[in-house]
Amino acid sequence: MGFHNLSFCILDEDTIGHDDVIGKISLSKDEISSQPRGIDSWINLSPVDPNEEVQGEISLELQVVEEAHQRLLCCHVLEARDLAPRDLSGTSDPFARVLFNGQILETAIIKKTRFPRWEEMLEFVLEDGADSEMPLVVEVWDWDMVGKNDFLGQVKFCLGSVQKTILKDWFRLLPLPNAGEDAGDKLGQLRLQVRLAEDRILPSSCYQPLIDLLVESVLYPPEEADDLTPLALLEEVCLVESRQDVSIKLVKIFLGQGLVIPFLDYLNFHEISRTKDPNTLFRSNSLASKSMEQFMKIVGMPYLHKVLKVIIHRIFEEKKYVELDPCKIEPSRAKWISFKASLSEAQIREGSLEVLKGYLDEIMDAIVGSTESCPSLMRVAFKQLYKRVEQRFKEAEHQVRIN
Repeated sequence: MGFHNLSFCILDEDTIGHDDVIGKISLSKDEISSQPRGIDSWINLSPVDPNEEVQGEISLELQVVEEAHQRLLCCHVLEARDLAPRDLSGTSDPFARVLFNGQILETAIIKKTRFPRWEEMLEFVLEDGADSEMPLVVEVWDWDMVGKNDFLGQVKFCLGSVQKTILKDWFRLLPLPNAGEDAGDKLGQLRLQVRLAEDRILPSSCYQPLIDLLVESVLYPPEEADDLTPLALLEEVCLVESRQDVSIKLVKIFLGQGLVIPFLDYLNFHEISRTKDPNTLFRSNSLASKSMEQFMKIVGMPYLHKVLKVIIHRIFEEKKYVELDPCKIEPSRAKWISFKASLSEAQIREGSLEVLKGYLDEIMDAIVGSTESCPSLMRVAFKQLYKRVEQRFKEAEHQVRIN
């Protein structure tokens, strides 16, 4: 998988100026993959050091060459990618600095980029009998016109490794050695649940026979609900804990095939056929219920945001105190309800109820007034579902007329 570290930063929101960084947690890929069941624990926050906040890779070609009765250590600095942004523009002004045997050579500065291309050759004269353990350090810095330059990462080599063979590759940039003390739990802790799952994805042509088999169940459904099809067999062998993942994949497959409505109708038909009480429809963790849920998330999420995003944001921004449980009422937090010095619990509950009613009225009005914005795919799916339920439960007490 194409990552080296997973980092979590905790910030203190500041309405004026930049948010303050409280601390961070950084987990390496090796740490995560070493736990097959994942990481689930409280982890101490660490202080954030700008010299440790590095990312990206640098492309180098290193070799020792004989030239005019002398040996040269040649460092061909080619390019870098995905460098950390250090400027307000979201970019950096990077240059490379190479250190060897007390000498320092630098490349040109490339302005406003996180993907610089230098293509510069930096050469050092190699003395006879040079120690094979002598370090060669390649650093990347962000140039600043005012103040100190910002460190972007480094790569270290020993002379012996370069003398043996030509080194040409992308090298991961690393932070400076950390000499600071562990903060322990002074900055707090964050509980994390992290698991690394690796999926091997083959070319799409490899999956076509399986897709054709699944599509066949929908295009040519059996006459009887109990007849077996590839989709029915899939549901039979699918474990309960896997149905969520399977439903996501199936919905995406049939959306891509333009057959998501027949697919949902097929699953709903079989689900409804097995249901004896209409009040228990979609109460189980069946493939039909999970697929409907994922379909609504994928197709309906933009619609949901359009209808409710503004109202939900305002509710959070207003931060009004609302509490209906007498055991949890905090009078000191309820001053917004009245300018009086104190309020009774009954007054706080009454005020809270009014606030809730106001918010719910706005939400319901927004939902009811959004019929024209409802995605056509969702409308068709719901209409088809209504027809299937109507066919299965024909008794008068189960009938609901939609105008």
